[in-house]
Amino acid sequence: MARGWRVAGYAGLIAAAVALLLPFYWMVMSSLKHNNDVFTIPIQWLPDPVVWRNYVDIWNKSDMTTWLGNTLLLSVAVTALQVFTGSFAAYGFARVRFPGRDVLFLAYIGTIAVPWQSYMIPQFILMSKLHLSDTLWSIIALQAFGAFGVFLMKQFYETVPEELSESARMDGLSEFGIYRRVMLPLSRPALASLTLLTFVTTWNDYLGPLIYLRSPDLRTIQLGLRTFISQYNAETALIMTGSVLSVLPIAVIFLLGQRYFVEGIATTGLKG
Repeated sequence: MARGWRVAGYAGLIAAAVALLLPFYWMVMSSLKHNNDVFTIPIQWLPDPVVWRNYVDIWNKSDMTTWLGNTLLLSVAVTALQVFTGSFAAYGFARVRFPGRDVLFLAYIGTIAVPWQSYMIPQFILMSKLHLSDTLWSIIALQAFGAFGVFLMKQFYETVPEELSESARMDGLSEFGIYRRVMLPLSRPALASLTLLTFVTTWNDYLGPLIYLRSPDLRTIQLGLRTFISQYNAETALIMTGSVLSVLPIAVIFLLGQRYFVEGIATTGLKG
């Protein structure tokens, strides 16, 4: 009986994986077809012939280099800042005792429940007053801090035995030294999880760049693809090609950091 349930469980997981991967597979295969072959009935699951030239034409007909460069710059900068600020603030909430610490932490984490649409207008006015509107600095400044990263890292820090910090203090390390030389090396899985989640979120962000980035040379991949679809709405195969190029970096990064991501999510919040 147990073997039967195990087989059924594996079969269910395989079916779910196929259902999740099927749209991505169709997108990749469509990027290698002629326009007239994308929506054929019945569906043509394998391109015949394979049109590799779509990946050349997309670069010739669009400003893909600028779009990918801007997106990569924003994603790397925001991720680096959020990982640093989130892990540093989380150490203060987890290991430093000061009056009002728990209340301040709850208030800060409570901002996660506030929809961004409710305060995006004041933010836009602030960025305009600071003359950061229509610059990449506006996105970096607004997304350099994140309550979710603080929550994730604090939960992980609390799984680290307090005795390690006490021993480091007795050896003369400052709080910053403990954070840098003790906590950070032990929190690599959580840092990898936060890095991956932040990078993916920033890479896929559409509304933020839509509001703040108006110049064509500042467009991200999401904005660029939207303008490309408006200009070449009949070039279905090229649209699929651009979509593949926008998803490919995320897929590669996730595959490279999958082990650390799963380990970080599994161990965050566990005491031991």
